[in-house]
Amino acid sequence: QVTLVESGGDSGQAGGSLRLSCAGQGSIHNMRCMAWFRQAPGKEREQVAGINNRGNPTYADSVRARFTISHDAAQKTLYLQMNDLKPEDTATYFCAADRAMLFRTSLVPAEFQYWGQGTQVTVSS
Repeated sequence: QVTLVESGGDSGQAGGSLRLSCAGQGSIHNMRCMAWFRQAPGKEREQVAGINNRGNPTYADSVRARFTISHDAAQKTLYLQMNDLKPEDTATYFCAADRAMLFRTSLVPAEFQYWGQGTQVTVSS
């Protein structure tokens, strides 16, 4: 049994920063890939960033150079540092993990087995 719990979502101004956390509980070891996705109202869930079990990251073009994904295996926690936030970053952010999928630059939500419940990020201009 694997549980992912996100935290850190908040409301803020454009240009600000937030750090999201995703704490893994249960049999969280040996995940081949962990990732952050986001979903805005009326839009499809989209990739934000992913990281494989070797620490290699991938980012959506819209967040590259502003967001940083990291994973602390000892703490069983995935992070997303978000800087220079923009109103278009407003969404519910979800963390996801999977043991079997092949890591690549473009990640698809359907390939992830485990999901958190989401945390809301709202950025005002």
